[in-house]
Amino acid sequence: MFTVAALYKFTVFPDPAALRGPLLAACETTGVRGTLLLAREGINGTIAGDRGGIDTALTHIRRLPGCADIEWKESTATEMPFGRMKVRLKREIVTMGEPDVDPMAGTGHYVEPPEWNELISAPDVVVIDTRNDYEVAIGTFNGAVDPGTKSFREFPAWWRENAQRFGNKRVAMFCTGGIRCEKSTNFLLNEGVSEVYHLKGGILKYLEDVPAAHSLWNGECFVFDQRVSVGHGLRQGHYSLCHACRRPLSPADLSHPDYEEGACCPACVDEYSDAQRERFRERQRQVNLAEKRGDQHIGGRHHSD
Repeated sequence: MFTVAALYKFTVFPDPAALRGPLLAACETTGVRGTLLLAREGINGTIAGDRGGIDTALTHIRRLPGCADIEWKESTATEMPFGRMKVRLKREIVTMGEPDVDPMAGTGHYVEPPEWNELISAPDVVVIDTRNDYEVAIGTFNGAVDPGTKSFREFPAWWRENAQRFGNKRVAMFCTGGIRCEKSTNFLLNEGVSEVYHLKGGILKYLEDVPAAHSLWNGECFVFDQRVSVGHGLRQGHYSLCHACRRPLSPADLSHPDYEEGACCPACVDEYSDAQRERFRERQRQVNLAEKRGDQHIGGRHHSD
């Protein structure tokens, strides 16, 4: 059994490049795998390993500037959900493309999972899912507005085009682990929305803390690792991944005539050229060969946000 730790922290890293090497080494030496993003605004990512390896990695991360109080969410996986360990340098730890957005300057009101149902059931509250369209498609909260965005970068434009729809209602927003809401709530405050709320710890914390019998969540929650989705209690869900377009696939999708393992699915069958599709097939052949040898093809199953 592997421990999976999802984490983020907005803080100031004057020289994130100097942090990369030691952080990578701290993870690799204990067998931890996953993806961590470093930027001047902080750290974000998900890692997996045995208990000792995760504890060692988290100890190192807590020693980074401003990270002593970092919070993380843990779940488990029966198989290692990542192919390798990567630490990447980025402009933003979650890309919104709005230079004036600064979560460290202020965010919406945090709402603990046990209080979330009452808030989003209030008639004067609009609930907005800040995730991408393929994530929303497999699960969301009752009555939530789906912006239909393909990337988080599209959210500001969507809001500016649709803000008038919501009048003077209070706005409650949610995302997978909470990081996108740190930026989206700051963005709405800058846009003049007076009352903004967001689910503390995101969907993952809600699914961990709120029993299914009392839940307003429908479906499963997409996660950016080989588990693909999780449900209540953070148990692994029923979705797999299209390794061509990286969208989640239901069991029914796997039986669809447009599904070809590693090459296409019903959602992307018309999205790639013949040459691209042949490259996908070759990659899948290499994945299959690696699995027959008992190895893991690192390019075949990894996906990150």
